[in-house]
Amino acid sequence: MLWIQETPEGVIFKAIIQPRGARNEIVGLRGDALKIRLTAPPVQGAANKMCMEFLAKSLKVRKSDVEIIRGQGSRTKQILVRRVSPSRIESLLKA
Repeated sequence: MLWIQETPEGVIFKAIIQPRGARNEIVGLRGDALKIRLTAPPVQGAANKMCMEFLAKSLKVRKSDVEIIRGQGSRTKQILVRRVSPSRIESLLKA
């Protein structure tokens, strides 16, 4: 089950990022984290930037509403998304 925490700022969830994938896609769950495959390499923040842009597009929110709050230098991250409900985050698994 996906770990999700609702806060006054927005919804926080865990994600595992796999850089240098064939395409940008949500793979499914890995433990309690959402596994996301991205085409960007893990250098100079390129994968982090693509992660935020991909999630913003997938959730139909502004890029500024998506923020990596923990794990900028790691594959495992905690991501804050403003202006969404936990059910919208869970809907990413069904897409």
